[in-house]
Amino acid sequence: MLVKFFNDESGATAIEYGILAALISVAIITIVGTLGTNLTAVFTDVSDALDLG
Repeated sequence: MLVKFFNDESGATAIEYGILAALISVAIITIVGTLGTNLTAVFTDVSDALDLG
């Protein structure tokens, strides 16, 4: 029974999936943050152009 416990890798697999999900979340947050900043700049430019016209 002890040998079976030490050979069980299901916990390691769950941890690997958790780490992968965390890395994907960080990537998404980074991309959305950058995209949001760029979109704000674009809408500001459009708004300024409409005010001048």
